[in-house]
Amino acid sequence: MSTAGDTPPQTAAGDTAAQTAASETEARFSPHQIVLRPLVTEKGTRAAERDNCYAFEVNPMATKQEIRTAVEEMFHVRVLHVHTMVRKGKPRRVRFREGHTKDWKKAVVKLHPDYRIEFF
Repeated sequence: MSTAGDTPPQTAAGDTAAQTAASETEARFSPHQIVLRPLVTEKGTRAAERDNCYAFEVNPMATKQEIRTAVEEMFHVRVLHVHTMVRKGKPRRVRFREGHTKDWKKAVVKLHPDYRIEFF
């Protein structure tokens, strides 16, 4: 008679559940697939100068931890906080057809005071 603690559950390929979970979290995306573009606006420039916060458009499936590691790898900085929000697409109309732009994810990244990112 076997108990629940004898062997870990296995998948069809023979991997244990812990190995499968570890391989999924290793590298879902490369840093350039996570951070799509910086958002350079008047509000963002003011936040960068005053609070050392930078805004980026990011992959909608990326997590805060993935965004943190991607920014640290791409710009060689130290990240303190990551705040994310999903922005809804705006309604648009072309002639008689109504639609809307795509939804997108925005990340605001606060850096350590010793680091800066120069876009220009």
